[in-house]
Parts: sequence; C-alpha cells; structure tokens
Amino acid sequence: MTSPDLNLLFALDVLLAEGSVAGAARRLRLSPSAMSRTLARLREATGDPLLVRAGRGLVATPRAEELRRRVGRIVQDAEVLLRPTELLDLPRLDKVFTLRTNEGFVEEFGPRLVACIETDAPGVRLRFAPKSDKDSMSLRDAAVDLEISVAGETGPEVRIQALFRDRFIGAVRAGHPLGDGTVTPERYAAGRHIGVSRRGREKGPIDDALSALGLQRTVVCMVSGFSAALAMARASDLIASVPERHTAGARAGMRSFPLPVATVEVTISMLWHPRLDADPAQRWLRERVREVCASR
Repeated sequence: MTSPDLNLLFALDVLLAEGSVAGAARRLRLSPSAMSRTLARLREATGDPLLVRAGRGLVATPRAEELRRRVGRIVQDAEVLLRPTELLDLPRLDKVFTLRTNEGFVEEFGPRLVACIETDAPGVRLRFAPKSDKDSMSLRDAAVDLEISVAGETGPEVRIQALFRDRFIGAVRAGHPLGDGTVTPERYAAGRHIGVSRRGREKGPIDDALSALGLQRTVVCMVSGFSAALAMARASDLIASVPERHTAGARAGMRSFPLPVATVEVTISMLWHPRLDADPAQRWLRERVREVCASR
C-alpha cells in the first residue's frame, strides 16, 4: 500500500479554512490551477468531494467539516515539532503584541500589564484592539495575538485559559440615597438605572432576576460601555450595574454594593490560536497576563 503524501495535510488545512481554491492558492503562494490539482488529489485520497459548488462559491461537505476539526490540530502539532527551540532574549525583544479586549480590561489591568512587561522587555509594545465581534478569524490570521473576553463557543482552532471570575455589583455616587441602609430588591428596582449593552439590548440577566421576584427596574438611558455608565452615575442619581473587578479603579470614590438579586458570575478568559502555543514570546506574554490578573 502506497504511503499517503503528508504534504496534502497542509493543503487540506488551508483549503478547509479558506473554503476557496483561490484563497488557498494565495496563502500557499500557488497558482489557482496548481491548487485545483491539489484539491483533485485530496478528493482522490479522501474519497470525498470535500468542497462542492453552491452558487458562486464552494461549501464544505459533512466529511470536510469533520476533517476541519481534526486536520488543523494535526498540522499545528507538526509545525511545533519541526520548529527549533528558541531562547528568548527579553531585553532585546523588539515586538508589538496585539490584544483584543474591552475598555474595562484596558482601564483596570492595562497600566499594570504595561509596567510588568516594560520591566522585563522594554522593547515590547502592546496594542489594545477593540472587540468588534466574537469570531476567531483575527486569531487565525495573526491579526490578534491574544483575546481576553468572556468566552463563548470555541472551536478546535482556539486555545482557552480562564483568568478570573467576575460578578456584577451596583454603583452610585457618594451621598446617593442607596448609600444608607440595606439595598433590598425593592429599593434597587425602584431606582432609575443605566443600561449597558453594545448591541442595544434593553433587558438582560438582571432584569430576568428581578422579574422572578415580581419586580421591574426603570432603565432611563442606554450606553455601550461600563466606563460611560459609571461616569453618568457619578454625576447623577442614576444606578450603574457593572462588573466588580473590571471597574475597581473606575469606581473610586463611589458607593458600591452587591446586587440584591442572584446573577451568574462570568469567567474572563484569554484565547489564542494553537499555532502560538510553543512560541516563547507568546508564552511569556500569556504568563504576564496571568500574573497581572491574579495579582488582585
């Protein structure tokens, strides 16, 4: 029996990731005709058409979807095995790392992370990119080195590690009526609230928890970020409900209290592409992020 051409695994990985012969050809620096011949060899080797035409594009067959989840890991492990071990010279490291995260993380953890990195590697710069979506394309395409967020469904193309758990609390200005006495569900619901949603959703888990008690809060305005909510609450009688750890510094001088209703804690994690697992600089970066998040 003839041994399979293992080079086809790399082509298969790119083809299934791109879903396009032309896109795969560009990534592998091949001509479209050469890539088409490679696809024909893959079809023969797997006994499956893999990509079939649908309108103007190509769609993956069920067999291709199954292979997509497996071949990426195989290729990434092979790349790690064939990569020479590097000794990381931190004082001479000259690199820009891109981290995709929200403003709250940058405001609360960014200064300490920058200071921690400057101590070891003064030539390293950090670029904090805004979170615009939940997909892993930027991680796969190397536009982002590390994402820090509440992780949802992730595929085999993404590694994930929990950093810390956070809970929502209430925050009001100094001297606010809620600053005196116990904050009951009734007192909390009776106040005027600031809603926070990047997608403009008017209700969320807090409203669901209040509804279970037969209560409803009045949201008088909506903002897209917790910093804006705290700024408004600091200058008014409005109530902001924000994550505790993400906003510790931004809440300085304000009155904070546990929410009087049960809400689920969220786990903040960091996500990265598996091909960066063994990279010494990337591992050093992830360790610094872990240290900063664990220091408080």
